[in-house]
Amino acid sequence: MSFLARIALALLLTTVQLPAAFALDNAPATISQDLVPFSSDDGLARLARSTAKVDFPALANQFEAESNGAFCGPASAAIVLNAVRGRSPDLPRDRSRLHSEDLKYIPSGYDPSVPRFTQDNVITKGQKTRAQILGEPMTINGKQIQDFGYQVRQLDEMLRANGLTTRLVIVDDSKPEQDIRTDLVENLKRRGDYVIVAYQRKAVGQQGPGHISPLGAYDAESDSFLVLDVNPASAGWVWMPAATLVKGMRTFDTVENRGYILVETP
Repeated sequence: MSFLARIALALLLTTVQLPAAFALDNAPATISQDLVPFSSDDGLARLARSTAKVDFPALANQFEAESNGAFCGPASAAIVLNAVRGRSPDLPRDRSRLHSEDLKYIPSGYDPSVPRFTQDNVITKGQKTRAQILGEPMTINGKQIQDFGYQVRQLDEMLRANGLTTRLVIVDDSKPEQDIRTDLVENLKRRGDYVIVAYQRKAVGQQGPGHISPLGAYDAESDSFLVLDVNPASAGWVWMPAATLVKGMRTFDTVENRGYILVETP
C-alpha cells in the first residue's frame, strides 16, 4: 500500500462511527481529572470513609465484566440479580457456556454448571431479544431502527421480568439534581437495595457512547459516586462527582433521556 493510500485509510478509520451502545475497548481510562480511579489512594480513602456503601461488598463479590460491547445492560443486570438472589434455591443454570467436549469425562447425572444469573440468561425473560440488542432492526415509534444495547426503560422491563422490584427515574430537565442525589444516596445506605445508572460517557469526560453500570457507594466529602464500570477494558471503576453523573444521565437516548433504576427490597 502506498504512503498516500495509508493516510487515506487512516483518515477513513477516524471518521467511522460506532453504534451508540458499543463501548470502546481501547479507549483511555478517562479524559477528565474529575474522575478519580477507585484503585488510587484517594479512591480507596473515599470508600473507607463513605457512610453509604453497604451495596459495595455484595456487588464486588458478584462483579463481572460485559462479554461484548453491547452487553453493559445484561452485565449490570446479572451482577445485581446475583447480589439480590445469590443464595436462592431456584437460580437458573446457564449451560450454554459448556461445550460438548467439556462433558466428555463428567460423571453421568452430574451437572457442572453453576446456578446463577448470567449475561446470557437474563435476556431471555425480557421483551428485547438478543438479536435486537446486537443490532437486528426493531420497530420503535413506528420506525424500523437498529437499537443496540438497552435503553434504560428497556433494561427496567427486563429486570422486572426477572423478578426484581424497581423504580425507574428518567433524568429530564425537570428533575432537580438534589432530588437525584438524595434518591441515589438513600438507596446506597439501605442493605439489599441497588442502583443501576445509564449515562453518556462523553458527557462525563470519558471516551465512548452510552453506557450502563451499577453504583457501589457515595462519598459525602467529595460528593462523588463510585461507578462500578462493567467495561474495565475501556474505563475502570471510578469516583464520579454527583453533578457529573447527573449531567451524563441528563442526555437523550433514542426516544427519551437516560436515567437510573432503583432496585428495591420487595
